[in-house]
Amino acid sequence: MHDAHHGFLYCEVDKIRGCEIQLDFPSVGATENIMLTAVFAEGDTVIRHAAKEPEIVDLQKFLVQMGVDVSGAGTSTIRIRGKNKKLNNVEHTVIPDRIVAGTYMVAAGITGGDLNLRNVTAEHLMSVISYLREAGCRVNIKKNNIHVSGPTRPRAVDIIRTLPYPGFPTDMQSQFVSLLSVARGTSIIVETIFENRFKHVEELLRMGADIKLEGRLALIKGVKMLTGAQVVARDLRGGAALIIAALAAEGTTVISGTKHIDRGYEDIEKKLSLVGAVIRREE
Repeated sequence: MHDAHHGFLYCEVDKIRGCEIQLDFPSVGATENIMLTAVFAEGDTVIRHAAKEPEIVDLQKFLVQMGVDVSGAGTSTIRIRGKNKKLNNVEHTVIPDRIVAGTYMVAAGITGGDLNLRNVTAEHLMSVISYLREAGCRVNIKKNNIHVSGPTRPRAVDIIRTLPYPGFPTDMQSQFVSLLSVARGTSIIVETIFENRFKHVEELLRMGADIKLEGRLALIKGVKMLTGAQVVARDLRGGAALIIAALAAEGTTVISGTKHIDRGYEDIEKKLSLVGAVIRREE
């Protein structure tokens, strides 16, 4: 049984049974949670219209090592055979974070910088790489290394649509808004995954960006230069986008709300300092 009130969902169940689940939208979190729940359900579970993100494939790999009968990750249908017996202890290395890698690649792109990223899975970043190249970046891939060098000034990209994997990730949308805000020409970004994912735009406007919002669409007219300002990170990727914009802006930018950024990036200021950014954290 479950009941919902005041924005909370209270659930309890005596026994979990496997079943067929058809997702309306291929959500990563929903797919992963159903996979985990199905492990100890009675009988089989089939997830249709499942998300195909690399993280789902990684979770399947982990569960298979533990002795779970699961298949289909990376396709739109995943099957899990429920089991009541104990799982094996395993050691598992999580895949490299493609969004963190993508964020650093955009940082190189906006600053005209030159970065070598090690331990990256390029295959997980193909849509990001293709738009970076369209914006004038040079991207060379060698096994698990990616070398990015940014242009003197980025070029506008006609239109980018966020889509479920393998499309362009919604988690890279904010960073690309920053990049394209200083590009030569006008770009359009359409956010098809999440509503209210343009909170960073208001802050970029304080820095001198020329961006117009129309529902799920951002029209970005590139300006020659952004200017440092006092801005607020309102969410994780929006915060990363403000750091990227600040790297390319004239003058000093102060970003508050860094707790959001820390959710998804480990010591981002130290890593950027190592490659020449003038950035420090103040308590």
